[in-house]
Amino acid sequence: MKFIDEVEIDVVAGKGGDGCVSFRREKFIPRGGPDGGDGGDGGSIYCAADENLNTLVDYRYQRIFKAESGKSGSGRQRRGLSGQDMVLTVPVGTLVYAVETGEKIADLDHHQARVLVAQGGFHGLGNVRFKSSTNRAPRASTKGKEGEQRLLKLELKLLADVGLLGLPNAGKSTFIRAVSSAVPKVADYPFTTLTPHLGVVDSDTDNRFVVADIPGLIAGAAQGHGLGMRFLKHLTRTRLLLHLVDCSVQNIEAILKQVTEIETELAAYDEALAGKVRWLVLNKLEQLGATERQALVDLIKQHKPQITEVFAVSALHRQGTRSLCHVIGDFLNKRFEPGVKSGRTHLNIFKEIQQETRG
Repeated sequence: MKFIDEVEIDVVAGKGGDGCVSFRREKFIPRGGPDGGDGGDGGSIYCAADENLNTLVDYRYQRIFKAESGKSGSGRQRRGLSGQDMVLTVPVGTLVYAVETGEKIADLDHHQARVLVAQGGFHGLGNVRFKSSTNRAPRASTKGKEGEQRLLKLELKLLADVGLLGLPNAGKSTFIRAVSSAVPKVADYPFTTLTPHLGVVDSDTDNRFVVADIPGLIAGAAQGHGLGMRFLKHLTRTRLLLHLVDCSVQNIEAILKQVTEIETELAAYDEALAGKVRWLVLNKLEQLGATERQALVDLIKQHKPQITEVFAVSALHRQGTRSLCHVIGDFLNKRFEPGVKSGRTHLNIFKEIQQETRG
């Protein structure tokens, strides 16, 4: 299944049914009077969040959605049937925009969140509605109103607690494989990761959180270079950013250059995202001992005092990853109230992703 996170769709609500002009005609009941019934209301269209979905691929190939129209009224004051409402299910975390105005209609950020996106047409009135003491035989009725038609943009922003970012081949996919059951593709060439991946981390019974991995950023990403800038929106909901850096070169200048490049691109994309809590993770330190690793961490802290935490790990050999996950879990539990963390309340979203990846 393809990962699709942006689509445009056309929604057309149902037309209201027309009112009826009819008169009661029965034996022994002369001048029975008007008895034309109203039409039925047109069906409306709703968007609803479903935690069992993780992509907007269902709307990639079908772009037009029409709700059922209401039926016309009939004699004996019988009202026409209303059209059935249509519910479009989308993944949790989907934002709905009106394309014409750019207005954000809704942010469906929890399971079963629901919003009306196109109102069905109002029913027409039958002639029984127009009778009065001065108009005993009205021949007037009204037509049903047209349903609302709108062009919508659906944009998915994944819900995760921790977001991974860094240059291509920094080891983000290897890291998420080391700490969770997610198995994204890993290779020794840039942009192995082409779509976001999510993994559930169980550091212990109480500390459970979701990690999001996006394609790597490169210098000039804010101007459209590479792939990562397109997917940075998926990190906007995270509580913590883990900035992974390839330290296999063991050259302090090269390491600092990698860090600065990502900081520059984050600031160019969104100041709010650049201002999130960000921890630096020095990766690919298989050849260094504990003392050398600590010396490198201290050196990075001297050059980058604005980064609150710096860790040294080897994701490939899973050295330091477990203790890092414990620290992350404790941080999330202390900083956010229980139930507030997005990953804790939406873990079911990612079951299908994990099964997909394993397949």
